[in-house]
Amino acid sequence: MKLLIASRNPHKLTEIRAIFNLPGMEIVGAHEIEGLPEVIEDGRTFQANAVKKAVSLAMLTKLWTLADDSGLEVEALNGEPGVCSARFAGEPANYVANNVKLLNLLENNEHRAARFICVVALSSPNGRAQIVEGICQGRILCESRGEQGFGYDPLFMPDNYEQTFAQMDAALKNQISHRAMALKRAMQTWSELLGQSAADWPARRTKRKIFEKD
Repeated sequence: MKLLIASRNPHKLTEIRAIFNLPGMEIVGAHEIEGLPEVIEDGRTFQANAVKKAVSLAMLTKLWTLADDSGLEVEALNGEPGVCSARFAGEPANYVANNVKLLNLLENNEHRAARFICVVALSSPNGRAQIVEGICQGRILCESRGEQGFGYDPLFMPDNYEQTFAQMDAALKNQISHRAMALKRAMQTWSELLGQSAADWPARRTKRKIFEKD
């Protein structure tokens, strides 16, 4: 079975391929299919953006499509940067600038609790989607540590660990990260569905909400 990942981010694709490894599945990134448009992430929630990306590309390609939207929520900033995590410091997206802005906003603030959230949506070719969610709790450090990972990884230390995501090796991060949690739940929830044809989906229901394209 071929599964389209609605992302062109090489770091994200590497993590997804390492975690979402169902037998017999061929995973392709959006950049590997010629002519696919960029889906504008204009939703107000991670859920809305993930569903929009998954449904839009699934209906265009007629492939099962997996999409995620993720970001960082900082308690002292009332949940920011949230859905604006990738472009927190403005356009174009810049990891270093985002981290600098975050550190400046938290300067002299002792309350540094934060969490990473990842919402994963899976859409059948006929545009029906379901979602799962993963969360990793932690805190923001006062300085960057580590060279691995991407985004806010050098500043984020998960609870019960003494390393940032950027200091961890990929194997450990892929066990505990928000994306890892969401993808593990995705495999548990959808492995049976992915073994069926798209036509079978409407006849099935789970406890999770099903979204339909208008």
